[in-house]
Amino acid sequence: MVTLTLPPKPRTWPKTLLIVAALVAFTVLTCLPAIGGVDLDFAAIAKNWRHGASKLAQLAQPDFTFLPRTWIPMLETIQMAIIGAAFAAAVSVPLTLWAARPTNPNSVTRGIVRAVINVIRSVPDLVYATILVALTGVGALPGLITLFLFDLGVVVKLVSEAIDSDKHAYLEAGHAAGATQFQLNRALALPQSLPLFANQWLYALELNVRISAILGIVGAGGIGRLLNERFGFYAYDDVSVIILEILVVVILIEVVSNLLRKRLA
Repeated sequence: MVTLTLPPKPRTWPKTLLIVAALVAFTVLTCLPAIGGVDLDFAAIAKNWRHGASKLAQLAQPDFTFLPRTWIPMLETIQMAIIGAAFAAAVSVPLTLWAARPTNPNSVTRGIVRAVINVIRSVPDLVYATILVALTGVGALPGLITLFLFDLGVVVKLVSEAIDSDKHAYLEAGHAAGATQFQLNRALALPQSLPLFANQWLYALELNVRISAILGIVGAGGIGRLLNERFGFYAYDDVSVIILEILVVVILIEVVSNLLRKRLA
């Protein structure tokens, strides 16, 4: 009778321990100002904790009588989020198909599209909003354009990479049958990629509400502009109401997005 024995389990803990030790050492070094690290003044936090605690106590007492004043700015925020996501959805389809290798074998045009998307993604949304406010003035328009650019960069980048990483035997079969790349993209690649697009469009819509609250700080309209105003007057009870309202709207949009994803699955 032959006895089968399993080989000994390789020891992985030394490698894991080494990686953890390297991460801890790197983190510690980045916190040392003497060698160019971040200056973390824990003494100042300990000294001024009462000041922060008082502000948190004020935030914990929302004044709901202020709520009616937030409805119009919040509606503007939702409108900005939806319109920005809708325009980005329309423009992202052709750009994504041009940026993915299976749907655009031309390396020159694919490289140009990818370079443009990388430039769009590399600029922070607050920088876009600040520049656009200076160009177009305070209001919803700079915020809307900023959300459009942000959504476009996110959707094209993520969906094109997903298309690149997948196998597309049906495209090879279509090429063998004599179809043009445009015909293949329209009849095969686009229908196959629509679930990917839908997921990213819904994700962009969720992000837009959060981002628009920040963009208002530089004058790009929406609830963020009112939030910045109340912060300037140290009206933390009103700020608390706005934060709660943003939280509720984001949760509702996420619930609706999850329901739509289940329907599209």
